[in-house]
Amino acid sequence: MMCHGTRHCTPLLAIHGGAGTIRRDKMTPEREAEYRAVLAESLQSGFAILTDGGPALDAVQTAVRVMEDSPLFNAGRGAVFTHEGVNECDACLMDGSNRAVGAVAAVRRIRNPIDLARLVLEKSSHVLLSGNGAEQFAVQHGMLLEHDPKYFFTEHRWQQLQDAIEKEEAQKGKAFTQLDHTDDER
Repeated sequence: MMCHGTRHCTPLLAIHGGAGTIRRDKMTPEREAEYRAVLAESLQSGFAILTDGGPALDAVQTAVRVMEDSPLFNAGRGAVFTHEGVNECDACLMDGSNRAVGAVAAVRRIRNPIDLARLVLEKSSHVLLSGNGAEQFAVQHGMLLEHDPKYFFTEHRWQQLQDAIEKEEAQKGKAFTQLDHTDDER
């Protein structure tokens, strides 16, 4: 929050669209408009909670969920593939008022990892749960698992994996391999 004196505070919400780089020469005006629309929806959904006096955790969770539901971002539905060809997602949520943290890593069947991170923050004595253990915790607390991996699949992310594997094969036998996380298609 940004406070003016002791009586009036204006809520602030900042988001970022995830890891990776989208090369400017690959970004069409139409594609940029798509990204901006989802980012605006994310900000507006979270900010509405703050301006209504709602908790910051709810605002952040809601804003992140919008990005996780979009195939454009490297989170949830648009997550990159592991080398093994599966989508694994991570999320973390922190409550600044009491420094409580909840995080999940390497979850494969959770549509909105931020929701599970919130559950870990509120219902677990642990800070981080990962993989199958995190998913078991989710089920024990009433969350539904996504059993169809196609929910997370995007052709763009699949092609990124194929390109990375191709580059890796070309580098075999060389002493140094550089990882490239640029998003050349977009």
